[in-house]
Amino acid sequence: MTSRLKTELCDILGIEYPIILAGMGGAAGPALAAAVSAAGGLGVVGATGYTPEELHGMIAKVRSLTDKPFGVDLLLPSSIVDTGNREDLEVEISDDHRRYVDQLKEEFGIPDPKKRRDRPPLTKDYFQQQVQVVLDEKVPVFASGLGNPGWMVDDAHAQGMKVLGLVGNVKNAKRVAAANVDAVVAQGTEAGGHTGRIGTLALVPQVVDAVSPTKVVAAGGIGDGRGLLAALALGAQAVWCGTAFLATPEAYQDSEERGEVDRWTRDVQHKKLVAAVDEDTRIGRMYSGKTMRHVYNAWSEAWERPEAPPTLPMPLQGLLVSEALQGAREAHIEELVGGPAGNVAGLIDAIRPAKTVVESMVQQAEELLDRIASPARA
Repeated sequence: MTSRLKTELCDILGIEYPIILAGMGGAAGPALAAAVSAAGGLGVVGATGYTPEELHGMIAKVRSLTDKPFGVDLLLPSSIVDTGNREDLEVEISDDHRRYVDQLKEEFGIPDPKKRRDRPPLTKDYFQQQVQVVLDEKVPVFASGLGNPGWMVDDAHAQGMKVLGLVGNVKNAKRVAAANVDAVVAQGTEAGGHTGRIGTLALVPQVVDAVSPTKVVAAGGIGDGRGLLAALALGAQAVWCGTAFLATPEAYQDSEERGEVDRWTRDVQHKKLVAAVDEDTRIGRMYSGKTMRHVYNAWSEAWERPEAPPTLPMPLQGLLVSEALQGAREAHIEELVGGPAGNVAGLIDAIRPAKTVVESMVQQAEELLDRIASPARA
């Protein structure tokens, strides 16, 4: 039986329920994306940190796990260098910044990492290579987590692909909609990861009005059936959910298999999500150089001290701190663990399979529809 929650965008994307997995780098790998797609939503792989060769492999793995539609999410920031390797860019990092990171390493007892991720930094040339892989593979859905995907929309549509563009304000929503995307993801400041300044409840209806008839997806602070139904009431055609799916056994599974995180790190991240309350996530630039909501921890606090240097722009801040954070994970320094997560972490009280997360959201939303239709029986 067709769900009462099904929208026109569900038909466009080929999914049963209006639930889309946020493309969270490191966390939303093939295992999690495939599980969400198999459950009737749209699984999206967060692929920004992977080389074009690795991305081919990730896409192949999703296809080996499910025959349902899925997507790939990449960051396409506009304010970033055109090209360059790690060594070229690292010369722009000041000695003051390096000294501060060395000071934190000494303070927290962070060793040098045993495993160094030798990956190219994010540049325009690099993400264009990644996008070409997505086009070559004819991935059903492409999502840009940052920036305007307009330059690749025509090529994507020519081969039947759908394109989503994530925005944090009405101005950028209009710009992305004008590029002929299939849907605009309007993300409120409550969201985990890179996020803006406007709350979801205020942002979504304004974007709906501004870009009509382009479809809108709501993001930020949505983690259960109540949030799903509220988003649909605001005029959205689906929800883009990340934090709720961080609290699943499938999250970070592929990163663990690849040796990028270990089981201890996954367990600590899950423990912190379950323990989190509404104010335990905050926004800062200390991880990537762009505003990112994350689980607040000792690393966050250290970059807010008066003596801390100003954070660097993307991708320099990530280059500056990545090895120290890798060393902290390898040394199992729990006070420094705190990845991206949204305000909705306060609703999470258990680790559940991704299939259960999807099903419980749908069930709760449909039960609410019944209560609204028959309030006397509620």
